[in-house]
Amino acid sequence: MKLPPLVLLSAIFFSGIFAMECKKGIHYCGRSLLKNDEIDQLFVSLNKAGVKNATEHIVLESIFECLPTRDGQVSFEHHRSALGIGETAPRVSWRFQGKVSDWEQSSYELEVKRAGQEAENFHIDSAESVLVSWPSTALESGEEAIVRVRSFGPDSKHNTPWSDAVAVEPGLLTPDDWQDAAVIASARPTEVNETHRPIQFRKDFSLEQSYVSARLYITALGLYEAHLNGKRIGDHVLAPGWQSYHNRHEYNTYDVTDMLKQGPNALGVTVGEGWYSGRLGFNEGRRNIYGDTLGLLSLLVITKSDGSKLYIPSDDTWQSNIGPIVTSEIYDGERYDSRLEQKGWLQPGFNSSGWLGVHEISFPKGRLAAPDAPPVRRVEEHKLKDVFQSASGKTVLDFGQNLVGWLRIRVKGPKGQTIKFLHTEVMEDGEVATRPLRYAKATDHFTLSGEGVEQWEPSFTFHGFRYVQVDGWPEDTTPLDENSITAVVVHSDMERTGYFECSDPLVSKLHQNILWSMRGNFLSIPTDCPQRDERLGWTGDIHAFSKTANFIYDTAGFLRGWLKDARSEQLNNSYAPPYVIPNVLGPSTPTSIWGDSIVAVPWELYEAFGDKVMLKEQYPGAQDWIDKGISRNEVGLWNRSTFQYADWLDPKAPPDDPGDATTNKYLVSDAYLLHSTDLLANISAALSMDEAPSKYSDWHSDLTKEFQKAWISPNGTMANETQTGLALPLYFDLFPTSQQANSAANRLAQLVQANDYKVGTGFAGTHLLGHTLSKYDKDDAFYQMLMQTETPSWLYQVVMNGTTTWERWDSMLPNGSVNSGEMTSFNHYAVGSVASWIHSVAGGLRPAEPGWKRIHIEVVPGGGLTHASTRFETPYGVTSTKWQLGSPGDSCDGSDFHLMVEVPPNTRATVVLPGPGGETYDIGSGSYEYHVACLE
Repeated sequence: MKLPPLVLLSAIFFSGIFAMECKKGIHYCGRSLLKNDEIDQLFVSLNKAGVKNATEHIVLESIFECLPTRDGQVSFEHHRSALGIGETAPRVSWRFQGKVSDWEQSSYELEVKRAGQEAENFHIDSAESVLVSWPSTALESGEEAIVRVRSFGPDSKHNTPWSDAVAVEPGLLTPDDWQDAAVIASARPTEVNETHRPIQFRKDFSLEQSYVSARLYITALGLYEAHLNGKRIGDHVLAPGWQSYHNRHEYNTYDVTDMLKQGPNALGVTVGEGWYSGRLGFNEGRRNIYGDTLGLLSLLVITKSDGSKLYIPSDDTWQSNIGPIVTSEIYDGERYDSRLEQKGWLQPGFNSSGWLGVHEISFPKGRLAAPDAPPVRRVEEHKLKDVFQSASGKTVLDFGQNLVGWLRIRVKGPKGQTIKFLHTEVMEDGEVATRPLRYAKATDHFTLSGEGVEQWEPSFTFHGFRYVQVDGWPEDTTPLDENSITAVVVHSDMERTGYFECSDPLVSKLHQNILWSMRGNFLSIPTDCPQRDERLGWTGDIHAFSKTANFIYDTAGFLRGWLKDARSEQLNNSYAPPYVIPNVLGPSTPTSIWGDSIVAVPWELYEAFGDKVMLKEQYPGAQDWIDKGISRNEVGLWNRSTFQYADWLDPKAPPDDPGDATTNKYLVSDAYLLHSTDLLANISAALSMDEAPSKYSDWHSDLTKEFQKAWISPNGTMANETQTGLALPLYFDLFPTSQQANSAANRLAQLVQANDYKVGTGFAGTHLLGHTLSKYDKDDAFYQMLMQTETPSWLYQVVMNGTTTWERWDSMLPNGSVNSGEMTSFNHYAVGSVASWIHSVAGGLRPAEPGWKRIHIEVVPGGGLTHASTRFETPYGVTSTKWQLGSPGDSCDGSDFHLMVEVPPNTRATVVLPGPGGETYDIGSGSYEYHVACLE
């Protein structure tokens, strides 16, 4: 291969530009745009031209790596996939890859190509590359556009190539777009006050003309799995997920063009009860909260070669039947009898003469909505780690990781034999521990057909488990090992964005545990736990965890959809957000922290992603909570007769009373009221809401004085001198003077030390404790708390072999027995909120302004850590830190501090170095290295 002379000359010329010998190291770009053989040929040519230095080679290679939006991610709104979205003029974002120095976008060009039209090009002079306005006319339902982008650097130098072209296509935007499609239900009578047996629906149709594209729009009153001509449509599971169905019912869009064929075709859909009509809530719970009948709504739209469309709607021409899934329930598991399979029912030409008809049922299509969140998918498979016998001789599987999903089995055995799988998180007294499941059976049953090797996994249930007790496995014909059984991990398929690793293996494992708890509980909605008779969207939990969540994963679409439901449920509950979203527990009274989530979660989402449109969507809910929803006393603080969770699960709370905290409930509630009022002032200012910022600022100022009268003595001591009682007014700036605040911070550090650096906070205080100590330069105190391994502490759960974070600090007692309290989940993410401190202090990364356009980098070493690395995929690209203490030639007994920093293109960062001097640098994009000699 011969390179064009211009490329070669450009490489030689630009080598002097890109090999910039900077104060803190050589800066060069990221990923090559040339193939390896092309680079090799370039090096040969360069050698002939007299360029022989290896460093120059690296830099020259990097010339072609500078700003590749080509490999960067172009996205629309917050969608990972832009097929079937709900926006007609979606905002566009793109990231940059590479490490070019001090590069900022001066303008960009968007190309929009619609079918049958010339491409439109829009050149915009702007530095914005995140959520920029759609430049063209609005799209229509089902209209596809192909978009690509390129960016221009300062003075039109160092421009990016065109990105890959990405398709965007709205779904069905109005009820009329659904044509004649109706929700259909089987002619089979529905069950009353018991589990609904899944229903199979099918439709034969013929396609005689040629076609160019096909889309299936589908949802269910329940959960669905769809097939076309015997092949599974899409890779969504537990679709369409769980929403507040009375207010917002999502549908999904699939491209099925390649699955159609000329002549006979067949659509087949199985619908299970799911969250729609299944049992939900504590103990026996309630059924049929949203409806008592399983139903299907679908529309297949086929665009023919002549541009006309053929519609195949769900209507009374479909047929229905029951099949091999006998029951499938969220809490209790699935029963599958493979002897009842009807071979070929998903294929065209199947003899369905014995099938039942269907009837149409009323359904308001105005509730239909395209998803904001990515779908739930199978995201990983986990191999079997061990098979052992319990104390009573039962066969138990150990997957080595507490995870959420189900089993996939391959088995051969005698006809009629039933295998039973009981899922639990932990072992107790040598047996699988079922008591923490409460009323959830968490058990799957599979009955063999006897027809060779069978592969099966459940369809409409999920489990939280590490251990599975197996009864009835046919070991004579199929060995029970990793070849016959696999754990399938499922959750909402968000993009992983945050990473952390350090020299202490326990802290690194803690971070992994936090990740796994988030994965298990971000399944369609942010749940509290994934295993027992609950799995609900508790608002207090996500309030505490949202900052951490927004770093580890891209939660923007996921939480945006959930917040829409939160707003709807708030309006149905006298302006007070219910305890759980979707609300399946009935009317709830106003409660701090849980109710405050309607203010705090949107603010954290805005801080992470900079999305003012989302913030404006949620502004009325935040206002309603502060203005109307809170039950107040005569001075505007909380009514002292209200129910409060407050510092829920304080470590000193007795097992049978998790709300019996050591900090007064109304002190906690008042502090959060002040904080939410302050946040609402900030939100009002961010949205430029006329006089609202001053209104809420003044209100905050007045209420702060009332708080001080109620809870702070004249000498500055709190009514409750507890970890939470001090952390909240410190973090929320509620002390009258800085002197009192500094004194209180000293007392808090002393209190932590006197408690042997063990945790003394519940839901209200835990996620803020570390940030509070750091705010007052008490990082060492929190590092020692983080490193504590005795209960209550974060690392206690790690040394007790936990692979997720727990609901209680001591869900498992030191002797290996399960805490006697009712709530002993081993997979709760709330206490994992400590990761936000780990990311911003040990990792040194946090946004300096909403959306990470400016980045604050300030590593604070401590806790005996000798190195750590943190990486975050910002909306602009990757930022990272990597630091270590000590290095070759270190003359300070291992206290030299070495830091490597990466800043993505089109952003700037402030770097604050540790040590007495605290040197500060304002830097642009690129890679940098810093040294602090003799840090200690």
